[in-house]
Amino acid sequence: MADRLYLIKEGEISLKGGNRNLFEKRLRHNIKDKLRPYHSEIDKQKGRLYAYIEESAPKELVEKALATTSGITGFAEAHRTEKDMAAIEETARKILPGAFSPSGSFRITVKREDKAFPFSSKDIAIRLAEVVHELYPELTVNLDDPDNTLTCEIRNEAYLYTGESRSVGGLPVGTAGKGMLLLSGGIDSPVAGAMMAKRGMKADAIYFHAYPYTSEMALEKVRTLASLIAPYMQGLRLFVVPFTDGQVYIRDNGYEEEATLMFRASMMQTAERIAKEYGATALITGEALSQVASQTLDAMSFTDSMTDLLVLRPLLGMDKEEIIIRARGIGTYDTSILPYEDCCVVFSPKHPITRPIKEVARRHFEELGMAPFIEKAVRETIIYSYDAMGRESKDE
Repeated sequence: MADRLYLIKEGEISLKGGNRNLFEKRLRHNIKDKLRPYHSEIDKQKGRLYAYIEESAPKELVEKALATTSGITGFAEAHRTEKDMAAIEETARKILPGAFSPSGSFRITVKREDKAFPFSSKDIAIRLAEVVHELYPELTVNLDDPDNTLTCEIRNEAYLYTGESRSVGGLPVGTAGKGMLLLSGGIDSPVAGAMMAKRGMKADAIYFHAYPYTSEMALEKVRTLASLIAPYMQGLRLFVVPFTDGQVYIRDNGYEEEATLMFRASMMQTAERIAKEYGATALITGEALSQVASQTLDAMSFTDSMTDLLVLRPLLGMDKEEIIIRARGIGTYDTSILPYEDCCVVFSPKHPITRPIKEVARRHFEELGMAPFIEKAVRETIIYSYDAMGRESKDE
């Protein structure tokens, strides 16, 4: 069996009924997928998974894998021992040096799942507190906001750990259908993709590239964003759609104030084509209500009418500061603010319409006759693939 043990805490999965095993099976699969090629074994107990991972697996990689896996609320590297008070104390003496800071405060947390164990939770906490004071006599007890915490769980065996890391929560990716994320180079869309992954949705991503109006650096930026969100999304494919001809045609032949609407209508129809080909049943966007001109109720109602797929907007009721906080949390913010603009920004009109009449906008779009441009864009799409840890490969 592998040498390193991680105790993994489930969240929302524990509320599932008769199909809980399906969610747990998917979660175990997702964890093992991220830890390849290293050997791992995952056992299950009530509300917990125990991942035994070979010692050669880099600690940083293991903890990144667990921190970005939906369905996990927290995890800790743990040490197991027999259910014997002397053995538990001895294990604590071994793991505390270097794990606790020598000054400040501490707390002992005990979870006694096995009620047959002859020591109460209070007894265990007192005995372990005595061990702490042997090693760190300067530490004081603080039950509310300690600097150090030692946790002991009594289950089939005894498990001790000194630090717990937060994870994503939600449901395992792959338990809630499949979508297609419209990924730009901005702050919002990567967050939208990660949020839908948290709800268990598996998704690929599509990016519209308008070279030379948008630079190759803009494409590199989006590829980096794809690699950053891929661990949250359990891997993804990035479809890079060359859409310069279509956007130039709209700019030169449409109504200037409607240009952004026509771009987005074309994108929705192109994304729908690719989504259906690859099994997605919903489109995901990073739109937030009234954030820009194309994100008013009237504008979104028009763009929604361009597809018969469900359009999901997980950021719809969020303000920019909330979105930025989430972007920082998933590590995409610093890349998103790099000064390489996407195609919507480059071709944006000075005075865009904010309250289009759907029937009029649809007629204008039909008059443009975008089908040949969409067909060409789909045909010339390039695909990049990212595994569950964000490593890129290009599909031939």
